[in-house]
Amino acid sequence: MIHEILALLDNGISTLQTLLYVDVVQPFFYRFGLMGYDEDTYDALYWVIVGVLEILVTYIALRPLEALRPVEAWSDRKALRADVIYTWIAKLGILNIAFFFMLQPLFNHWQSLMAIYNVPNIDIDGLWPGVTDQPVVSFLIYLIVLDFFGYWYHRWQHRFGVWWELHAVHHSQQQMSLWADDRNHFLDDIIQAAFFAAISLFIGVQPTQFVVLVAVGNFMQSVQHVNARLPYGWLLERTIVSPIFHRRHHAIGYGHEGTRYGCNFGVLFPWWDMMFRTASWDRTVEPTGIRDQLPVPHGAARSYGDGLIAQQWRAFGRIAMRLRGQRNYGGVTD
Repeated sequence: MIHEILALLDNGISTLQTLLYVDVVQPFFYRFGLMGYDEDTYDALYWVIVGVLEILVTYIALRPLEALRPVEAWSDRKALRADVIYTWIAKLGILNIAFFFMLQPLFNHWQSLMAIYNVPNIDIDGLWPGVTDQPVVSFLIYLIVLDFFGYWYHRWQHRFGVWWELHAVHHSQQQMSLWADDRNHFLDDIIQAAFFAAISLFIGVQPTQFVVLVAVGNFMQSVQHVNARLPYGWLLERTIVSPIFHRRHHAIGYGHEGTRYGCNFGVLFPWWDMMFRTASWDRTVEPTGIRDQLPVPHGAARSYGDGLIAQQWRAFGRIAMRLRGQRNYGGVTD
């Protein structure tokens, strides 16, 4: 049933992809002599359409919840404007699909060499014939494997100082919302896109599966950042990461503190936090952000930038300060 629904959705997106390409993109490229890019652009259109649909579905599903059941009441939503821009850039998925297709020839070459020299290959679909080769089963396995690596990727972002300064762009948002998930430094986005594209190719994820995997992951992470009280319950909260669980990760002094402390690093599933003892189930609503954003004497009243360009640029300034040994967090040197 799920496979049929996905196939129907894929056919609908493919039809829209063709219409847009024939009626909009191809005439534009022909007019300006850009036909050399037509094939790559046609492939990218699929991802762009999925991204636009994902943003619309996310907004329609989550914005009413934020209005009806907010965790925090805000008097000013200006701080969310940059996050909306981040979301449109990230959800269109250009970086992810670009790295996936750029790395694919390299992995195809490696797989050929492995076959020549009889080196065992990772084939998740073939682990249990008749079971793991079912589309839904293989999709879930890929999702879990990628989430395991996502947990460690997230922990590394907090562990290494220079990397933390990039990731701090995400944590500097003090108003959690459905838009907050995509507030990231673009350099960190590039590293992440290459990392997960490489792992996906290594474990045998197909291009169509990769698109859906990223879309599902993006939606689940938008839900985690939503400013709404959602009744997950004991069991569901330990099955997938809930907004209150992830909010604890963003809480000042609890979920992160430079590169020294941290909890609730799980991207989609809390299992890894439970397994590696980094889970915190405290449901107390705490202020979010970074300690050195707080006014003196509790912090350093540091600004992380109000707009997208300022947020991107100031990260490099913090990296330079850290390399000179001048970086601290409101009096707590890490």
